[in-house]
Amino acid sequence: MNQTNGTEVTEFVLLGLSSSSEVQPVLFFLFLVLYLLTMLGNGLIIITVTSDQNLRSAPMYFLLCNLSFQDLCYSTVTVPNMLSHLGTQHKTISFQGCIAQIFFFHFTGSTEIFILTIMAYDRYIAICRPLHYEVIMNQHTCWVLAGTSVVGGVIHSITQVMLILHLPFCGPNELDNFYCDIPQVIKLACTNTFVVELLMVSNSGLVTLLCFIVLLISYIVLLVRIRNHLAEGKNKALSTCASHLMVVTLVFVPCVYIYARPFQIFPADKLVSILYTVITPMLNPLIYTLRNAEMKNAMKRMWNYSI
Repeated sequence: MNQTNGTEVTEFVLLGLSSSSEVQPVLFFLFLVLYLLTMLGNGLIIITVTSDQNLRSAPMYFLLCNLSFQDLCYSTVTVPNMLSHLGTQHKTISFQGCIAQIFFFHFTGSTEIFILTIMAYDRYIAICRPLHYEVIMNQHTCWVLAGTSVVGGVIHSITQVMLILHLPFCGPNELDNFYCDIPQVIKLACTNTFVVELLMVSNSGLVTLLCFIVLLISYIVLLVRIRNHLAEGKNKALSTCASHLMVVTLVFVPCVYIYARPFQIFPADKLVSILYTVITPMLNPLIYTLRNAEMKNAMKRMWNYSI
């Protein structure tokens, strides 16, 4: 453990997913493939939306493009560092690097949550107030909402980091995970962290839980309204809302599990971390494209144009 004057921790040791030299190459190949698929899928959505005039001008696809960009960033904050550690025995990260990773991890994650909330609002306007949709969700409004989600992500992340920076770290420096995150780092502080944990749970966990409940109820109401009242475009609206609800569940459930409880370490934590840092960003493009005829047609047009 590197310390300054024997008191201040200057780096953390990431225990990772496995210490077995036989398992690590398998994990490296597996997560490398998953990361490349994440880059490919989300990158393809961004290129398709930005290169197609019809999609680029549609609020839903503008927001989807923003969501894909956040997925790219979200996965990039943790996975490349994990891959580098799987290829070496020196699995350490500096204290400053750990704080930076926490900041960008929560910045991209919280921004994605805000974007998902905006996407639910967009679907509400499109289904419940279709005649006013183009007026309400105009291009200026979309940019303002997207910018607000980024500002919200910055404020959330700064709050998290400032609470950690005030804690003293002078003892053990081993983090039982493959990246730096608040629950593991707080447990290494050389002081009573009850108040800080309470603030963290309130800031991350309860807010995430409340947002998830509100979004869940909103989409259920929308699905019921579509089924009972909407005639024209019913199948398309059902498919779109079902896709959004699926992604919301994949994003929010792991976050609620990790952050809406006391910061204790459980055996399933690493698996849940893999789900929302690696698997979910890879699945999002598949969920949105496989159930969306407009996206598939735009990709076909782009492919035909390229050849």
